[in-house]
Amino acid sequence: VQLVESGGGLVQAGGSLSLSCAASGSFYRINAMGWYRQTPGNQREMVAVITSGGSADYADSVKGRFTISRDYAKNTAYLQMNSLKAEDTAVYYCYASYTVVVNVEGARRDLEVWGQGTLVTVSS
Repeated sequence: VQLVESGGGLVQAGGSLSLSCAASGSFYRINAMGWYRQTPGNQREMVAVITSGGSADYADSVKGRFTISRDYAKNTAYLQMNSLKAEDTAVYYCYASYTVVVNVEGARRDLEVWGQGTLVTVSS
Protein backbone atom coordinates (compact mmCIF):
# COMPACT_ATOMS: atom_id res chain seq x y z
CA VAL A 1 0.00 0.00 0.00
CA GLN A 2 1.21 3.49 -0.83
CA LEU A 3 -0.02 6.85 0.35
CA VAL A 4 0.16 9.84 -1.94
CA GLU A 5 -0.22 13.21 -0.27
CA SER A 6 -1.10 16.51 -1.88
CA GLY A 7 -1.73 20.00 -0.68
CA GLY A 8 0.28 21.96 1.79
CA GLY A 9 2.44 24.97 1.04
CA LEU A 10 2.75 28.49 2.37
CA VAL A 11 -0.12 30.44 3.89
CA GLN A 12 -0.49 33.48 6.10
CA ALA A 13 -1.67 33.16 9.66
CA GLY A 14 -5.44 32.99 9.77
CA GLY A 15 -5.64 31.38 6.37
CA SER A 16 -6.69 27.92 5.27
CA LEU A 17 -5.11 24.94 3.57
CA SER A 18 -6.33 21.53 2.60
CA LEU A 19 -4.40 18.27 2.51
CA SER A 20 -5.39 15.06 0.82
CA CYS A 21 -4.02 11.54 1.07
CA ALA A 22 -4.91 8.74 -1.33
CA ALA A 23 -4.20 5.09 -0.55
CA SER A 24 -3.48 2.68 -3.38
CA GLY A 25 -2.30 -0.88 -3.69
CA SER A 26 -3.49 -4.27 -2.61
CA PHE A 27 -5.35 -4.60 0.66
CA TYR A 28 -8.41 -6.17 2.19
CA ARG A 29 -9.50 -3.06 4.05
CA ILE A 30 -8.24 0.39 4.99
CA ASN A 31 -8.87 0.88 8.69
CA ALA A 32 -7.89 4.19 10.27
CA MET A 33 -6.43 7.09 8.31
CA GLY A 34 -4.96 10.20 9.77
CA TRP A 35 -2.47 12.99 9.83
CA TYR A 36 0.54 13.50 12.04
CA ARG A 37 3.02 16.36 12.04
CA GLN A 38 6.62 16.86 13.00
CA THR A 39 8.90 19.84 13.52
CA PRO A 40 12.70 19.70 13.74
CA GLY A 41 13.91 18.24 17.00
CA ASN A 42 10.47 17.09 18.06
CA GLN A 43 8.58 13.83 17.97
CA ARG A 44 5.87 13.21 15.47
CA GLU A 45 2.49 14.07 16.98
CA MET A 46 -1.03 13.09 16.09
CA VAL A 47 -3.10 15.83 14.49
CA ALA A 48 -6.28 14.02 13.48
CA VAL A 49 -7.35 10.44 12.90
CA ILE A 50 -10.55 9.01 11.45
CA THR A 51 -11.59 5.39 11.85
CA SER A 52 -13.22 3.09 9.34
CA GLY A 53 -16.50 3.84 11.09
CA GLY A 54 -16.10 7.58 10.68
CA SER A 55 -15.17 8.48 14.25
CA ALA A 56 -12.65 11.32 14.39
CA ASP A 57 -10.14 12.29 17.04
CA TYR A 58 -8.17 15.51 17.15
CA ALA A 59 -5.22 16.94 19.01
CA ASP A 60 -6.38 19.55 21.50
CA SER A 61 -4.32 22.18 19.70
CA VAL A 62 -6.33 21.83 16.47
CA LYS A 63 -9.84 21.15 17.75
CA GLY A 64 -12.33 23.55 16.25
CA ARG A 65 -9.92 24.58 13.50
CA PHE A 66 -9.10 21.36 11.61
CA THR A 67 -11.52 18.86 10.15
CA ILE A 68 -10.65 15.38 8.94
CA SER A 69 -12.89 13.59 6.49
CA ARG A 70 -12.74 10.54 4.34
CA ASP A 71 -13.99 9.32 0.97
CA TYR A 72 -14.29 5.58 1.47
CA ALA A 73 -14.90 4.84 -2.20
CA LYS A 74 -11.68 6.62 -3.16
CA ASN A 75 -9.66 5.45 -0.14
CA THR A 76 -8.77 9.09 0.42
CA ALA A 77 -8.56 11.17 3.57
CA TYR A 78 -8.71 14.94 3.72
CA LEU A 79 -7.60 17.47 6.29
CA GLN A 80 -9.16 20.91 6.12
CA MET A 81 -7.09 23.36 8.14
CA ASN A 82 -8.64 26.71 9.01
CA SER A 83 -7.48 29.61 11.18
CA LEU A 84 -3.92 28.46 10.77
CA LYS A 85 -1.31 29.62 13.26
CA ALA A 86 2.45 29.91 13.02
CA GLU A 87 2.74 26.98 15.42
CA ASP A 88 0.96 24.77 12.88
CA THR A 89 4.08 24.98 10.71
CA ALA A 90 5.40 21.43 10.31
CA VAL A 91 5.84 18.54 7.96
CA TYR A 92 2.51 16.74 7.83
CA TYR A 93 2.50 12.98 7.33
CA CYS A 94 -0.43 10.89 6.25
CA TYR A 95 -0.94 7.59 8.05
CA ALA A 96 -3.06 4.55 7.35
CA SER A 97 -3.61 1.25 9.02
CA TYR A 98 -4.86 -1.51 6.78
CA THR A 99 -5.59 -5.21 6.66
CA VAL A 100 -4.27 -7.72 4.16
CA VAL A 101 -5.14 -11.37 3.59
CA VAL A 102 -1.98 -13.40 3.96
CA ASN A 103 -2.97 -16.92 2.87
CA VAL A 104 -5.61 -18.99 1.12
CA GLU A 105 -7.28 -19.77 4.44
CA GLY A 106 -8.13 -16.10 4.74
CA ALA A 107 -5.85 -15.24 7.64
CA ARG A 108 -5.45 -11.51 7.98
CA ARG A 109 -2.71 -9.22 9.12
CA ASP A 110 -2.86 -5.57 10.14
CA LEU A 111 -0.15 -3.26 8.83
CA GLU A 112 0.68 0.44 8.85
CA VAL A 113 2.01 2.82 6.20
CA TRP A 114 3.16 6.44 6.12
CA GLY A 115 3.17 9.04 3.39
CA GLN A 116 6.27 10.92 2.34
CA GLY A 117 5.27 14.10 4.15
CA THR A 118 4.23 17.52 2.95
CA LEU A 119 5.43 20.84 4.34
CA VAL A 120 2.94 23.33 5.71
CA THR A 121 4.36 26.75 6.48
CA VAL A 122 2.28 29.40 8.22
CA SER A 123 3.77 32.88 8.19
CA SER A 124 2.92 35.23 11.01
